[in-house]
Amino acid sequence: MSHNSNIAEFGTLCRHRAVGTSGKENSMARKRYQNGRVFLKGKKEEKWVGRYREDVVEVTGTTKRVRRSVILGTKRELPTKRLAERRLATILARINCLDYRPGRAATFGEFIERWETEVLTTQKPSSARAVRSHLRCYIIPEVGKLRLDEFGVENQQRFITRMPERSTTKVVSRKTILNVIATISTILATARNWGYSCEQIDMKKLRLPPRGVASEARHFTVEQVQRILTLAGEPWRTLFCICTLDGLRAGEALGLQWGDIDLEQRILQIRRTAWYGKTQTPKSRESETTLPIPDALATILKNYRTEWKPNPDGFLFVTRNQRPPSSNNVVEHRLWPILDALEIPRCGLHAFRHTHTALLLDSGATPKVVQRQLRHADARTTLQIYGHVVGEAHREAVEKVASIVDPSGPQSSRRDKWIQ
Repeated sequence: MSHNSNIAEFGTLCRHRAVGTSGKENSMARKRYQNGRVFLKGKKEEKWVGRYREDVVEVTGTTKRVRRSVILGTKRELPTKRLAERRLATILARINCLDYRPGRAATFGEFIERWETEVLTTQKPSSARAVRSHLRCYIIPEVGKLRLDEFGVENQQRFITRMPERSTTKVVSRKTILNVIATISTILATARNWGYSCEQIDMKKLRLPPRGVASEARHFTVEQVQRILTLAGEPWRTLFCICTLDGLRAGEALGLQWGDIDLEQRILQIRRTAWYGKTQTPKSRESETTLPIPDALATILKNYRTEWKPNPDGFLFVTRNQRPPSSNNVVEHRLWPILDALEIPRCGLHAFRHTHTALLLDSGATPKVVQRQLRHADARTTLQIYGHVVGEAHREAVEKVASIVDPSGPQSSRRDKWIQ
């Protein structure tokens, strides 16, 4: 073979390699850069839908190319296809960017399985129990098979709308919906921090059911409390007195140890709360504080101390296994029989705390003092919960206004001029 033939053959080989390499590079570029597809959908109200493809990293670590669909807007908002394409171009800018990297993807069910192990186990048992109820009753049955990145505003709204179908009563309160949405929001925030593709929840874009009529917080009258304490035996009488006279939550009272009580200084420290026989930190940082012990309660505690049976940890109230009792058991087996005997409607131990608050407000205590005693982080919380309580100071202020503007007083001769 001649020298010229070798040169020609070498040149042809280089061109083939260049074309192959260039073709591969062009293919890579075409795979990354895309314009997507825009089309109209819907009968009653036509909407522009954009479709495109995106690379995602699955739980197994493999990269998969998936098809996405997104609603760009209505025909009224975007009269022409060109405007819809421009809106899709802003969405694709992230994917078409040179430094784009595929995001991680998983279904709710796959991610929640890891989230429960890594995150939920670090929460307080009482909080974790409520979250598991949300997962079991609403989240996993409805969106367990849905990918995290598919849970956009439309699917979020559909989830809220369909929540009553998952309830045995077919009725779900606004507060329950907000609590479940908060759980989902926490899950999505963790997923986003871990590199998964997902959209955060924006409550401004969602429609919730209207607010129901606020129910009055259950509380006892002074006469009812006195009758309850008359029938209650120890140690429950002392427990009811602590909740009524110092406004403690049931778990805080059941978690008290004698080391938390200083009868000489008349102070009581909230250091823990009991939940189903287990101790955990108080509800919030504001709850972990020191409260004054009124003289009447100090006398009750001194008398109780003389007949108290010691236990290893010094709990004021324990069961046979030397652990704090469950508040549910106390209500069902100790409080309800008394209420039934007195023909008082059944309620929980929290009614004693509400009673304490009502008496505080009725005695003329300022909202700031009531907030401090109840250990609410915000005074607005106190007013929202106990806004139904009309104290004597409140009533006196209204009476003063009424005495100034007396409807039965002298009528002005110029009445017709001002009142048409």
